Amino acid sequence: MNDLVPTGTVAKRGVCMVAGIAGSVVLTLLGALPAVFGIAAGILVLVVGVGALASKAPGDRIPGLVCTAAGILAVLARLPFLGGIARWLLGAGAFALLALGIWNGVKFFLGLKSRS
Repeated sequence: MNDLVPTGTVAKRGVCMVAGIAGSVVLTLLGALPAVFGIAAGILVLVVGVGALASKAPGDRIPGLVCTAAGILAVLARLPFLGGIARWLLGAGAFALLALGIWNGVKFFLGLKSRS
């Protein structure tokens, strides 16, 4: 039960913890912005996501996809006919990223404990 967790695994879980919690905060802020600022921020996040998707590095694909989806949802949340479902999806995504960040945080600290 006291297996030594490799350093690379511990570091990866730490990065996933920070990224999940930060992504959750960003999605929450995107959903809380007023209409004009929300659309502008959504377009900015969308452009960053498309840029990451265009990258040749395979590690940039998943974050790029998440950023692209968040940007699209942030823009759609401001439209009257799709606003409700897009705003709900934005909140569900924020909750899922927070849960993922907390889960990786628990695994990170358990991995640190096994290394001491």
